[in-house]
Amino acid sequence: MVGIHLLNRLAERYGPTTSSRGRAPAGFPTPERLADADPEVLRELGFSRAKARALRILSERVASADLDLEALRNEPDDRALAVLLDLPGIGRWSAEYTLLRGLGRYHVLPGDDVRARNNLRRRFELPLSAGYDGVVELARTWWPYGGLVYFHLLLDALAGAGHVTSSLPPVAVSPTMAPEITGCLRRAVS
Repeated sequence: MVGIHLLNRLAERYGPTTSSRGRAPAGFPTPERLADADPEVLRELGFSRAKARALRILSERVASADLDLEALRNEPDDRALAVLLDLPGIGRWSAEYTLLRGLGRYHVLPGDDVRARNNLRRRFELPLSAGYDGVVELARTWWPYGGLVYFHLLLDALAGAGHVTSSLPPVAVSPTMAPEITGCLRRAVS
């Protein structure tokens, strides 16, 4: 959830704004705008030195057309992942999240997300010893929707913390259906 706050602060400071009913929501900043961002201002927003540096380098490369992120849309997962991992400051979680969110590859579940992994352990009895490989294996059972499960877990965590609310009423599951649903989930995990 810290990441969401960082992105909101980044958008508020560097993003374009439009007027809407008296408030001005901010959009996401352009690479050109972030390439010129003052590292100390990024630090004040909550970015570590390393993240501020990586953000500026990535923005500079995109702004100068040295890096074409849109071209990754046509690359297979492994090639796109390799390009992203080759960027300074980009680890496996960031690269997989970029595949999921930035490139719309809804089958990708970022397995290094600790909060998601803990949620999966609780909900699907994933063993404590299950690391990245265990999460990836579990996500295969949801092919091609692992990333959508990830978003569900994220939204559930945000709702649990009171950051988002749902306008939909809770779904009631009849007692006769609960064992069937639980059985399906257990089979998906095993």
